[in-house]
Amino acid sequence: MNNDLSKLLDEWPYEPGAINARLIQGEDGQPRVQIRVDLGILQMYPTGRPDGQRPHGFPSLLEYYEAQLDSRSEEEEGAPAERFSLSPEDCRLLREEAVQYYHRYLALLALEDFEGVVRDTTRNLRVLDLCAAHAETEGDRNVLEQFRPYILMLRSRAMASQALKDNEPKAAVFALDQGLDALRQYFSSVGQPQLFDASAEAEMLRGMRESLVPKLPVSQHAELRTRLAKAIENENYELAAILRDELKMMGKTATPLPAATPVEEKPSAKPDKPEDEA
Repeated sequence: MNNDLSKLLDEWPYEPGAINARLIQGEDGQPRVQIRVDLGILQMYPTGRPDGQRPHGFPSLLEYYEAQLDSRSEEEEGAPAERFSLSPEDCRLLREEAVQYYHRYLALLALEDFEGVVRDTTRNLRVLDLCAAHAETEGDRNVLEQFRPYILMLRSRAMASQALKDNEPKAAVFALDQGLDALRQYFSSVGQPQLFDASAEAEMLRGMRESLVPKLPVSQHAELRTRLAKAIENENYELAAILRDELKMMGKTATPLPAATPVEEKPSAKPDKPEDEA
């Protein structure tokens, strides 16, 4: 038996700077996801744990530890439940498993299996939450948090992309807004709200959102413009400011508001930029 992989690798050259992924049929007739890396090929199952293993009889280590947590949380009558915690070895194994899902959701993104990306990124966010809440050491509680913005961004991007496949541009914009809000909350929660605007993850979602605005129904723009004109005509400057901001958020330049007298002038009820949430 020849174990040399050279022919297989030559038939599928590695392309630097790209996610080289494909879906193949295994010898058992079931699909496999493959991703070409510089030194070889990674092969994964498209669902379940990527390597096909069932640790402790569970679909994944994460679900095994979550089941332990649930059982510890249920107090037996007359006796307190034993406190649940993750040892450094537990956390190491969870991180290694999360890397498998990371490789797969990158491959699924390239294959435009956006539902699979949402599934796997949501799953890895549960790993971060579990370790942050129950790891024994501070290092294990914090080491994965640096990846949370990236996972949040990719999840939101996949949700928006799936909405576009379903011809739902408004749902796509909503998914991106939710992702931006989640990023804003994250940076506020770690005491660095000023990093939100400059983050690459937020910039990615904003850029995608701006590219989607022209795909929104024209009637929605027209309705807002009609309401804005009527509000200005009725000298309802507070409502006009709100409608103007809505048009601005949709990427359209609204007709400038007429100058108001000091008595009539009212502040916008909706700021141009949402305040950071605690």
